[in-house]
Amino acid sequence: MGAPKPSDDRPRRLHYLDSLKLLLILLVVVHHAIQAYGPADWWYVEGTDRVEALSVVSVVNGSFSMSLFFLIAAYLLPPSYDRKGGGRYLLDRFRQFGPPILVGFLVIIPVLTFFYYVNFRDYPPIGFGTYYLDIYLGLGEEPANWSGPTWPDRQFGHLWFIQHLLVYALFYAAWRGIAGLVASRRDTSAPPARRSVGAPGTVAVLVFVLVVAVATFVLRGWYPVDQWIPVAEFIQAEPADLAQYAAFFVVGLLVYRYDWLSTFSRRAGLIWLGVAVGLTAVHFLMGPELDRLYAMGGWNTGSLLWSVVETLMGTAWIIGLLVAFREWVNRPSRLVAALAPVTFTVYVLHVPVVVALQYGMAAIDVPPLTAFALVAVIGTAVSFAVAWGVRRTPFLRELV
Repeated sequence: MGAPKPSDDRPRRLHYLDSLKLLLILLVVVHHAIQAYGPADWWYVEGTDRVEALSVVSVVNGSFSMSLFFLIAAYLLPPSYDRKGGGRYLLDRFRQFGPPILVGFLVIIPVLTFFYYVNFRDYPPIGFGTYYLDIYLGLGEEPANWSGPTWPDRQFGHLWFIQHLLVYALFYAAWRGIAGLVASRRDTSAPPARRSVGAPGTVAVLVFVLVVAVATFVLRGWYPVDQWIPVAEFIQAEPADLAQYAAFFVVGLLVYRYDWLSTFSRRAGLIWLGVAVGLTAVHFLMGPELDRLYAMGGWNTGSLLWSVVETLMGTAWIIGLLVAFREWVNRPSRLVAALAPVTFTVYVLHVPVVVALQYGMAAIDVPPLTAFALVAVIGTAVSFAVAWGVRRTPFLRELV
């Protein structure tokens, strides 16, 4: 059976989603610029002074930015599948996600981990070739008292997001394939109809928050925040956040099918935005006190409390931003039109740019807030410039 023809109800281009994706990639660059100066998370650069306010920015940003990325990515999948059919859809997903995952794993990440190894691990210095084969790929013996977190050093770093997009896209294709078989037995091969249905109300949203928060708490009972595991020895995952990411991916599919972007009321959306701003303000004003209440994992009330608050704050930001951008930013923009096509490439390439700048800031010994600001601004500009150049180079364009 050939690919289905484009549906008459193919959605018009939503300019505000382009603007929102651009904001999200800026937040990703800022988030990684913060890593050396705010939270106590593992990062490629160590030994820098920390600022509490930057830790709060990192926490608030982390509560919603990647979940919203998953929602938008999911929103764009059904029309793509409907137009292309299963075979071409899967081929396009592998073409889009496969090369950057491999380039990152084989080229980008080992350079970052090598500099971390020689600067922040207490082992004799070695050359990059030796490190790459023996330590990164694990072809040599594990050093005594290996500092980890895992052996060998190979990882996918920030490219975990692209891995998960590929996995979720495969799950979606499998679900559509099964649904197609069921439909064929009912003598219909049309793609699922897209229809406008009233958006979820406050009670439904709160039930969603509670369910996702409980699932998050359960996962964090076994896997606290920042504990990463390999799935099938290839997929890099942080189980502590999987419930949120998977839930918002499914929500993105529902948002498309039921046209919730159009039907969610302006008033409700702005109220949720107010909730998000209020929770954020509380965390800035009471950060140290709240830190004593929260726990990043385990079977305890602190972990349950943070799972609920984080999920509520993230959901409020996601709803609020979607509605606010729909109401106020839904117009064509030359700047957005020029920058939006390179956001994916910026995501792939920005971390080595940010880390190089963080090394530079350490060399000239500037205050942490100044260092963060310089890394964020310069890192964003350089990342977009590099991505723009890569996207205009035929061979490189195929890789990232």
